[in-house]
Amino acid sequence: MQTNKDSMSRAERRASAGLAGIYGLRMLGLFIILPVFALFAEHLPGGNNKLLIGLALGAYGLTQAILQIPAGWLSDRYGRKPVIYAGLVLFAVGSLVAASADNIYWVIAGRVIQGAGAINAAVMALAADLTREEHRTKAMAMIGITIGITFALSMVLSPLLYQVIGVPGIFMLTGVLAVGAILVVIYIIPNPAITRFHSETEASSKLFGAVLRNKDLLRLDFGIFSLHAILMSVFMQVPFLLRSNGLEGAQHWHVYLPVMLLAFGLMVPPIIVAEKKAKMKQVFMGSIALAALGQLSLLLFHDSVWSVAMALLFFFTAFNVLEATLPSLISKVAPLAAKGTAMGVYSSVQFLGAFCGAAIGGTLMEYFGGNAVLVFAIVLLLLWLLVASGMQQPGAVRTKMYPLPEMSAAAGASLQQRLAQLHGVREVMVVSAECMACLKVEMSGFDEAAVANLVKGA
Repeated sequence: MQTNKDSMSRAERRASAGLAGIYGLRMLGLFIILPVFALFAEHLPGGNNKLLIGLALGAYGLTQAILQIPAGWLSDRYGRKPVIYAGLVLFAVGSLVAASADNIYWVIAGRVIQGAGAINAAVMALAADLTREEHRTKAMAMIGITIGITFALSMVLSPLLYQVIGVPGIFMLTGVLAVGAILVVIYIIPNPAITRFHSETEASSKLFGAVLRNKDLLRLDFGIFSLHAILMSVFMQVPFLLRSNGLEGAQHWHVYLPVMLLAFGLMVPPIIVAEKKAKMKQVFMGSIALAALGQLSLLLFHDSVWSVAMALLFFFTAFNVLEATLPSLISKVAPLAAKGTAMGVYSSVQFLGAFCGAAIGGTLMEYFGGNAVLVFAIVLLLLWLLVASGMQQPGAVRTKMYPLPEMSAAAGASLQQRLAQLHGVREVMVVSAECMACLKVEMSGFDEAAVANLVKGA
């Protein structure tokens, strides 16, 4: 690796880009059927039952939520790449099962198997293995940006692919992409010199109790659960609303493309205000309210493509802001020692929300009609607004990581004590076993030179 600490080395850039691509390809396989699946499934045997459609749409979330953290632990014991290979093989098998399904039940089975390929935690851990502490945040940011781009591409590509190859073809394509991702892991991603536990990116069973007792973290967990539950319920109803207004499934990209482009542009100013002006809570609450307005607009004004598109613009602008700020809030709120565990719980709850939203949405459509799904979304958003109102204004802080030389536990404790006394430092965690110092520091007034001198002296 290069010794230049100011920029990522060539190997780090290659590893980060490759892992972001793998993460993105896998999420593409989960997202890309959302806009068209409900329209396709109603023509399958058993697809006349909206509850079964909902289960097929969200089934991956259940197995993903259950297996994600255990898969991360398995990667600590047996290695990152073997777990990633196994997960991608499962994802490819699930895609093949869903592609060849001749009834809704086999699609559900395929989606369950897709979700069992839970590689998210192992990918994050491998990214931590392959990057230095001072550049790890960049690697994680690359993965996060890839997820956002993948979601937007899925919304646009899905109707186009639906017209050309149909949903079975889309499932088959995602299986082929999973095989391609295996080749990327083999030939592009380097093997880590050392595989070890990273407290800032991985979940620890010893810290689950502390994380689950933290009221502020629980508020954020409820938020990501609600956000993805509502997202999945949206795709149980919106495809039918667009079709009822004369827009066939293959043409739905005419709505999703401008909506996604505008929503990405509109999300930027609120995020800048939240981070730079320390207005995180105000932006957060406003975005929840905007999402509720979007759902209310869908409920009251869905008699034209334009009105549906405008309601979706409200919702997806809010969704993008919330999806970007929630992980930032977790990082600000979670104690440094429990950050990896907090993110693990958060991610699992996110997938659980996807399952519950699709299942509840399908149930409501089956027994009470499509408008009941929108009422469910509005009620859940209002409840989230109430829960979030008790959140304290998050501190204007960021997390910085520094590599350390090998040192004893006593020397690490001494360094931690000295770092904690520096101006602008809110919290310090020195992990001598990982040769790493992690600091939560104020956005302004932080004396980085003093930290660098102490670390260098160590």
